[in-house]
Amino acid sequence: MTAPRSSPPTPRSEVIADAAISLLAGGGLRALTHRAVDEAAGLPQGSTSNHARTRAALIEAAVRRLAVRESQVISLEEMPRGENADELADGLALAMHRYLTRDPSLLIARYELALEITRRPELREMYVRTGTSAFREPLMAMLSRAGSAEPARHTLSLVAWCDGMLFSCTAGSYAEEVPTLDQLRTGLRELLQGMLGDLPARQEG
Repeated sequence: MTAPRSSPPTPRSEVIADAAISLLAGGGLRALTHRAVDEAAGLPQGSTSNHARTRAALIEAAVRRLAVRESQVISLEEMPRGENADELADGLALAMHRYLTRDPSLLIARYELALEITRRPELREMYVRTGTSAFREPLMAMLSRAGSAEPARHTLSLVAWCDGMLFSCTAGSYAEEVPTLDQLRTGLRELLQGMLGDLPARQEG
């Protein structure tokens, strides 16, 4: 009988970054110390310092890892190509619903990092770059394919709507009222209708 193949161990850099994200989500930036990351990750004392010598390096590692984990919220097979507004609304609604229901700690960690990076200009460019490559540029391409005449401006409006909805339902006044997948889809369709013109009535089935 063949023994089951074991999964390769997670790289230590990912273990450290994931522990940092958990600490950010659970206790904010004041909870993010090298010693705390070692303890949360179950690693020997000094492991995090060897990987990220400074606090800025530790924050940068968390930002990079967060971008990877956010990109895994929805698989490539599930991502819409954005051939039309209906498809784009479906894909974005699915991604947002998963953010809100599966692992909202990713959103909380991102909010903590966003505020800190406004005070750390040396990390600002990297933070913006990870968000641009992971979300804004693909969204702009989808809007172009869906018929947007001004994809750059429409991307800003759509990102702002999505960010505002996610914040309100995670840390704002609607944190106890997570919208359903259908509600998110309806809201996105209403927004896209204003950008792209009249959309056909959705056929449920």
